[in-house]
Amino acid sequence: MGANSSLLSPESTDGSSYPAKLQLGDIPESCVALVLSYLDPSDICRLARLNRTFRAASSTDFIWDAKLPFNYHYLVEEYLMKNPTKLGKNEIYRRLIRPVRFDAGNKEFWLDKRTGGLCLSISCKALTISGIDDRRYWNFIPTDESR
Repeated sequence: MGANSSLLSPESTDGSSYPAKLQLGDIPESCVALVLSYLDPSDICRLARLNRTFRAASSTDFIWDAKLPFNYHYLVEEYLMKNPTKLGKNEIYRRLIRPVRFDAGNKEFWLDKRTGGLCLSISCKALTISGIDDRRYWNFIPTDESR
C-alpha cells in the first residue's frame, strides 16, 4: 500500500494488532468548521453539543460572519454597544436574534434565525397618518393582544 498506510489503519494503544477506532473528536477542527459554515445556525448550535471539537469549531468567526447582515456593525454600535470588537461574531449573532427595541420602545428589530434576514416591527404608536393626525379621527385603544 505504501509508506502512508499506517496513517489509515493505526494500531491500537494496547499493542494489539487490531486497528484503533477513529472517533468523532479526531476530525481536525478546521475541517469541522468548514462543514459547519454551510449549515443553518440552528443546525450549527445542535452540532456544537456533540463534543469539544464541534463546540470549538462552532465559535469560529468566519462561520458566523456569513450569517450576519452586511450592516451589522452599524446595528451593534448604534443599539447594542459602542465597542463591538470585544465580542465574537457568535456572540453578536446571539444578541441580534433577540428583539432589540429602539425609538422609545415603539420599534424593534431582530435577525431571523433561518434566513438571517433583518426583521422590523413598528408599533402603531410610531405611525403617523398624513392629513389625519388629529385626535378627532385617530384614537389609540390599548389591548392585550396588540403585539
